[in-house]
Amino acid sequence: MSDATSGAHVAHHFDNAEQQFSSAKLGLWLFLVTEVLLFGGLFVAYIMFRALYPDMFAEAHHHLNKVMGGINTVVLICSSLSMAMAVHFVRDNDRVKAVKLLSFTFLCGATFMVIKFFEYKEKFAHHLFPNGSFDYSAFTHKNANLFYSLYFIMTGLHGLHVLIGMGLIAWVLIRTRRNNFSSEYYTPVELTGLYWHLVDLVWIYLFPLMYLIA
Repeated sequence: MSDATSGAHVAHHFDNAEQQFSSAKLGLWLFLVTEVLLFGGLFVAYIMFRALYPDMFAEAHHHLNKVMGGINTVVLICSSLSMAMAVHFVRDNDRVKAVKLLSFTFLCGATFMVIKFFEYKEKFAHHLFPNGSFDYSAFTHKNANLFYSLYFIMTGLHGLHVLIGMGLIAWVLIRTRRNNFSSEYYTPVELTGLYWHLVDLVWIYLFPLMYLIA
């Protein structure tokens, strides 16, 4: 059978495995569209406010840690590659390599969150969280808190998606170790991979928009 589900895994409301796999993939793509719309609205807000306050955005971004942001970018790119390779090896019935690559992908996600924790900690220590204690003295523009409001909303929402992705990766990793997937059935692994690629793609846009403002 060439599709991602064998007959043993076909639910009763599907005619065959091909239909089930196509439905699952279509469902995920529709979900990813809603995710794009969610982040798209935030990107539109970013574009509008940056057009209104270009000097403030240019000044405020200098207080972000470009090294941490750059390392996290490399980490997520590597994780996207390892996730794609894991799907490939599951399709090839190479469970050992698939488990190793899924484990590496999970560790990359954990590394991203640890770095983000220390980055957030640094912002709180310097009173750059947009609340009543925001330190305006570090800026010439008195609405710099607007930049950090967008920063924490967008990166925080992305971080939540990273955590969800890590949970899904852990789930398929456990099932892969139990030998639940093969060339006959790998739908959950492939769909998890698609979700993780979206998470990586969002960060690839966030990093230059937040950290590399000219």
